[in-house]
Formats: sequence, structure tokens, C-alpha cells
Amino acid sequence: MRVLLADPPAFTPWYDHELAAALARAGADVELLTSRFRFGDAPAPAGYRRSERWYPVSSRLFRRSRLRLPLKAAEHLAVAASLARARADVLHVQWLALPQVDARLRFRSPSVFTAHDLLPRRTASRRDLWRRALARFDRVVVHSQRGRELLSELGVDARVIPHPVYPSGASRADDGRTLLALGVIRPYKGLADSIEVTRRIASARLVVAGDPAMPLDGLRDAERVDWRLGYLSQQELDRALSETTVALFPYRAELDQSGALLQALGAGVPAVVYDVAGLAEPVTAYGAGRAVPPGDLDALEEAVRSLLEDADALAAARAGAERARRELTWDAAAAAHLDLYRELA
Repeated sequence: MRVLLADPPAFTPWYDHELAAALARAGADVELLTSRFRFGDAPAPAGYRRSERWYPVSSRLFRRSRLRLPLKAAEHLAVAASLARARADVLHVQWLALPQVDARLRFRSPSVFTAHDLLPRRTASRRDLWRRALARFDRVVVHSQRGRELLSELGVDARVIPHPVYPSGASRADDGRTLLALGVIRPYKGLADSIEVTRRIASARLVVAGDPAMPLDGLRDAERVDWRLGYLSQQELDRALSETTVALFPYRAELDQSGALLQALGAGVPAVVYDVAGLAEPVTAYGAGRAVPPGDLDALEEAVRSLLEDADALAAARAGAERARRELTWDAAAAAHLDLYRELA
């Protein structure tokens, strides 16, 4: 089976890589169509081909500057035309960079779309736009039951394929009191809540590991916070995860699932999450930490304390993270995707 994976803006190069490699291991002929990743080196292809054909100028001249956006919009017309012309047994699109244009696409190949962010924040209020855009695809994939329920409100019958954990070389070298805020720093990720919980628990320290996509005014003054800003190498990421006792994800509901959460679970690190979107599903399903009501700082503090101060509770949460690590594999995800593709081919 010939599969074209398309991530035009290269939003999730590690997800693309792991899925493409797992599909190739399962016998598919896979090509990843994408653009240059603006913040570091993408993983080397393993058993599949990668073509960085899209956004040839805007992906090379800018990082997060808004000056990139008009040029990217102009370049997107070529991306849309290329997607519409693509020929394969299945075209699987990971992201729609400009849904205002993409909602008009007509594909020549059977098509699948993964709604990583169910309704991306810049256009979340435009439900009619997303209803039209998702209707262009023969199948839609989400990572959680919550995501499926949300898209059902738009008349979309999505297929749930859980987000796998990311492989990790981390070892357990934590001090029993280190919390972690991991991933690109955006407003919806609730970094201020992680800092506040750290302030309340005198024995705790917080590692913030990620690239800022928002101002950090005032936050940098917090005590007992170790700032590791920028895009981390795999070695730096493994080091941060090795030092972590509990990872924190006090997110607002602006996504289906968190790749950073799956990185933590992939390292056997338990997590405390706000129960928004699909974040709680792998944590509660595997007993890999705690899920608390969104925005409830007292509940977040209590959950963190329960793991830092109770050795048995922490050991049970670590065992749950290890179960998630064993079961939420990329090979299992590839098998589920291939079953879906066969319905269309």
C-alpha cells in the first residue's frame, strides 16, 4: 500500500517520523511530504522517504516572526494544489495550515485527516469553516474519546486511535521532588499554574523545558524554577525527563492530546493533568498519575503532594506510566491506521 503522509507546515515532525517509520515496518510504502522544520533538525527517515518540498522560502527565513505569515499564505496556494493532485492509495494529512483555503480542496486520492488540535485556536470559533474542511476527508482520526465527542457535534464521525508514547532514553535519576513543565511554552499550557503549585510546596522545584512562544514577563522571577529554554536536543530532553519526579500539564482545552504528555509517559514519568480534552484519558486508563478539575489550583496542589509525599502512591503512578509505555506503541497505532486505510483503498 502506498501512503502519502502530509504535514505541510512541519508542526509535528517527531509524530510524523514515528508514524511513518511504524507504517513502513508494517510493510507500507510511505512518503512523508512536509517542509523544513524551523527550530532544529528533523529525525532521519527510517524505512520511508521524506520530501521537504513546501514553503521553501518562509520555512527558511523566519522562526516565529509574524512577518512570515503573509509569505506563507502566498506559498500555501502551491501546497493546496499539490495536495489536490496527490496520487496514492491513501493521502493522510496531519495539519491544515490555512483552513480558509483547505476547506475548498477536492482530493484525487482517498483521504484521511488527523485532528491533533480539534479546532485550532486561531480559528476555533469558526465551526462552519471546520465542518466544511473536515467534510473534505473520507475519514477523520482523533486521539481520544473526548475528541470524538466534540467532533460529533460538527457531524463528524471520527475514529479514535490513541496517541502513542514517544520512545525515550531517560533513566530514573530524580530527587523525589522535581516537577516538570515540558514543551513549547504557550498561553494555554498554564505555566503560571505550574509555578504557583511549586511555590506552594516548599520542598518542590520546577524544571521548565521548552521554547517560549509567549512573553515570560514576571514568570522568570519565580523561585525554585530551573529554566531550560529553547528547543531541546534529544539528549537534553532525556536529561530533563530523567530528573523529573512528576510532570505537570495544567492545560486549557485547546487541543485533543499532548505530545509532551506522551513524552513524559514514554519515559515512565507519571503526570498530573487538568481534565480537559483527551489529556486525562491515558493518565486515568493506566493509573499513571492524577487528573483534576481544570483551573482548580487547590486540587492540582493536592494531587502533586499526594505523589511527592506518598512513596506508595508515587510507585503506583510510575507503574502506570510504565504500562502506558508498554502498550501505547507506534506499531499498534500503525496497525490501527492500516486497518483504516484498507477501508478506503
